[in-house]
Amino acid sequence: MSQSATPPVLAEVIRSGFTEGRHHGSLVLLAADGSVGFALGDPDAPVFPRSTAKPFQAMATLRAGLAIEGELLALAASSHSAESFHLDGVRAILSSAGLDESALRTPADLPLDETEAELLLAAGGRRAPILMDCSGKHAGWLAACVANGWDTETYLDPAHPIQELAREALAEGTGETPAHTGVDGCGAPLLAVTLTGLARGYRRLVLAGEGTAQRRVADAMRAHPEYVAGTRRADTLLMRSVPGALSKMGAEAVQVVALADGRALAFKIDDGSERARGPVLAAALRRLGVTGADDAVERIGAAPLFGGGAPVGEVRAAF
Repeated sequence: MSQSATPPVLAEVIRSGFTEGRHHGSLVLLAADGSVGFALGDPDAPVFPRSTAKPFQAMATLRAGLAIEGELLALAASSHSAESFHLDGVRAILSSAGLDESALRTPADLPLDETEAELLLAAGGRRAPILMDCSGKHAGWLAACVANGWDTETYLDPAHPIQELAREALAEGTGETPAHTGVDGCGAPLLAVTLTGLARGYRRLVLAGEGTAQRRVADAMRAHPEYVAGTRRADTLLMRSVPGALSKMGAEAVQVVALADGRALAFKIDDGSERARGPVLAAALRRLGVTGADDAVERIGAAPLFGGGAPVGEVRAAF
């Protein structure tokens, strides 16, 4: 698709039988052998992967020699919900390196999970760096810096050793040289790659050999999905319901999933709409041939619209 062409519609907003709006974007599905089985839009155009880059960024902590495993490694690859066990885990990673929350360079934020945010505010809480959904990733990076004697004040500099390792891991996984460098919401370097590259990168994570950094990250995320995404979100539901699935969302409606046999998907909703993510993800999973998790896929895809407190329509996939 040329850059001047309008991306295809991935989801429609239907209210009272009337098409109220449309969400455009690009999507790619990979067969088990890694070939492209289905595509919409331009999945070979660079996008900012946002938090879907986190498994590769977590690989940097391992390749830096940090001894981190299990739920704490999953937390280093997370977009957590700031539930109590997430915060305890972030503090544990920092404490293992002799650090505390003051070392974090994440911006002060409310919990990503709306329920947790409401509970915090009701209790008189306020924004804090540790509550930001990327604080697990930052804690892992900081601990790796301490382990290597690297500067902890400048760990977000693109030229810092930990960021060079993160860049190498993403480039290796996607098979691409990042097309652009920006700054993510958490302040970390943000590298543009393609949706096809992301799908292939996740495929490599789940198919990597035992003991490799790729497989260690994938296995930790799949074994402890609640540390990756909390107890109420779609990534956790999907990884709990589909054996061997690796799922990660990113801001601006980026989503990547790989299945244990190498099938994979990646998409981006151009306008960044979160309400379109679930319906598009559910439709992509069905088209990818996911079976045995019908209730989970149905729940992920449900996006009702309300009028006067009653359901009057839905956001639904258009492919």
